[in-house]
Amino acid sequence: MSVESLRRAARESVSGLPRAFWWLWASTLVNRLGAFVATFMTLYLTLDRGYSASFAGLVVALHGLGGVVSSLVAGVMTDRLGRRPTLLAANVSTSLSVALLGFMEHPAAIAAVALLVGMASNASRPAVSAMMADIVRPEDRVRAFALNYWAINLGFAISATVAGLVAEYSYLAGFLGEAALTLVCAVLVFVKLPESRPAKDDTAAGAAAGAEIGLGTVLRDGRFMGVVGLSFLISLVFTQGSVGLPVAMGAAGFSPADYGLAVAANGVLIVVLQIPVTRFIEHRDPRKLLVVSALLAGYGFAMTAFAGPLWAYAATVCVWTLAEIVNSPIQMGLVVRLSPVHGRGRYQGMYTMSWAVASLVAPLMAGLIIDRLGADWLWGATGVLGTVAAAGYWVLMRGLPAQESVKESAQESAQESVKKGVKESVRAPDVDAGAAARPVAAAGADAA
Repeated sequence: MSVESLRRAARESVSGLPRAFWWLWASTLVNRLGAFVATFMTLYLTLDRGYSASFAGLVVALHGLGGVVSSLVAGVMTDRLGRRPTLLAANVSTSLSVALLGFMEHPAAIAAVALLVGMASNASRPAVSAMMADIVRPEDRVRAFALNYWAINLGFAISATVAGLVAEYSYLAGFLGEAALTLVCAVLVFVKLPESRPAKDDTAAGAAAGAEIGLGTVLRDGRFMGVVGLSFLISLVFTQGSVGLPVAMGAAGFSPADYGLAVAANGVLIVVLQIPVTRFIEHRDPRKLLVVSALLAGYGFAMTAFAGPLWAYAATVCVWTLAEIVNSPIQMGLVVRLSPVHGRGRYQGMYTMSWAVASLVAPLMAGLIIDRLGADWLWGATGVLGTVAAAGYWVLMRGLPAQESVKESAQESAQESVKKGVKESVRAPDVDAGAAARPVAAAGADAA
């Protein structure tokens, strides 16, 4: 491929997206550049502070529990207060709590503040996803989510390297560095990002479509909750890359450096392949892509049972990384399709919670299976989970249009008309885009 072809492909990958998206993308990148706590918490507690591995595990679990709690709370805030206020509150509170954590001495204080950090740092995710859905056209959303996921991984790859060097000098400097970068992220949001929450329609049809949607409405949305459950299964599989894989490689005689080399393929491939792979899959049937990605994830990890030399472990990482590259933007786009416009925050919060719960369950699952049955049984279990998830996607996606819902596009067009002062009635065709229409009947009675 010529240089000009590469340039043209790059332009096409980033063209057509609104300026607000790029400021949101920049805030995501800055936020991930400061990801120190999540990466080095265990090392900080065991090596620098001298606490036991069990206490470090408790603190990490509390950090994850904070994410579970804040997912739903932040989802409600995103719908009620708006995307921008939620992002500002999340980033400012993260900055303050991370800085505070660096000065904590007593074990109980460390555990309590770690819980607060987990709550604050996870609170921005529903707002970011909802805002992205608001400002990006439906046909560009898969590409937008892929670019955002690329920024997350690029930022993490850089921060892991830089933070490792900083940690050798001072762990406190790492905490303060993350606090400073998160505060920069808050400033970006305050200065550059306008509120994107869709305006309510004053017409009768618009009032019905925009009626208050509660968490109970989300829980009764069968198809969407099915996707949340499948997301949990896939998360259990992917999380084994940072939970089960290092334990299994250590038991097989590999050093931490060997594990680092093997898993480095994950970050490198995402940075290199995320954009071109997304261009390839962007307009293909998401139903089939989700099935294929689930199988690749499950059996990519299952192949670890047969890995011997280091290169074989790296090869398995490449397989499940490809699944991750495909699954993430497609699944996030699917969540938006199944979410009613005025309930995006709550729906995104429920989806985010599936990953947060998986981060709590996956370490317990890995430890229990490895200790009692051996690592090979863990990898066999990931193959089973991937197969179940693939079958679940196949069943749940039946009847879902391969392309973006006509109903959602009509609803958003109506809202834009209201914003411009054009009073027009838009009647959407009776197309089932998951549960986009179902929440209306139950809305209001159970608003969270």
